[in-house]
Amino acid sequence: MSKEKSAHDRLWDMIKDIRFGMLTHRHPEGGLHAHPLTTQNKELGPKGILYFFVSRKTELGQRLRADGNVGLSYGDPNKDVWVSISGTARISEDRDAIERLFNPMAKAWFPGGATDPDLELVEVHIDHAEYWDVKESKPTQLFKMAAAAVSGKKPQLGEHREVAV
Repeated sequence: MSKEKSAHDRLWDMIKDIRFGMLTHRHPEGGLHAHPLTTQNKELGPKGILYFFVSRKTELGQRLRADGNVGLSYGDPNKDVWVSISGTARISEDRDAIERLFNPMAKAWFPGGATDPDLELVEVHIDHAEYWDVKESKPTQLFKMAAAAVSGKKPQLGEHREVAV
């Protein structure tokens, strides 16, 4: 008998192979700004925290210290998977986490390794997530959308779910 995955595990399954997420934060003037960042997690632990490395030379750390309310977007158009996450970001000085998460790809940006003085670790504590997972093939999607246009009823495509973490 197979055990159905929790919403938490399902969320991780959808984003774990997406190389970049777009992290959106608010500028002091009120405008929104997004940055492509690589998720450093090897898993999504029970606390629902996503990790990213950023450069101290950028303004991102300063912005997150001033206002940690963020949005994260992940998308995989080949699989028709779309994820929107809202959470609270903070700069972490957790040396154990930095050592554990540091990897050869991060070394391209931070040649000094896990102790590179330019490296900052961003933790995003997930508050809420929403996802759309369209399982139908492209021809089936087109057929359903055409049928909906004719019938006036919204097409039922894939799975849409909200997750509180």
